[in-house]
Amino acid sequence: MPYKEPVIEKLYYTIGEVAKMFNVNTSLIRFWEKEFNIIKPHKNKKGNRLFTPQDVENFHLIYHLVKEKGMTLKGAEKKLKENKEDTIENFEVVKRLKDIKEMLIDIKEGM
Repeated sequence: MPYKEPVIEKLYYTIGEVAKMFNVNTSLIRFWEKEFNIIKPHKNKKGNRLFTPQDVENFHLIYHLVKEKGMTLKGAEKKLKENKEDTIENFEVVKRLKDIKEMLIDIKEGM
């Protein structure tokens, strides 16, 4: 039986790792942290921000609303306050559709 490398889920991500995930500057991550109260990073003794996987999911949601849908920060904040569950559900549907599109493109290129 071959050895399988265990999948390790990170408990915390640094601000640099989060910025790299979204291909943005760390200053934008800090700005969004101040603007949106759903992001609450832990800070170590040095004051470095440590983001949880839930924070990263919230960044995905904010990135989708602001960068992909073109909403203003105030509009995105209002949408998250009024109906966060619907917003998350819509985001998950869009994410699944993108995955399906990517898979279909891969299949088409393989033919």
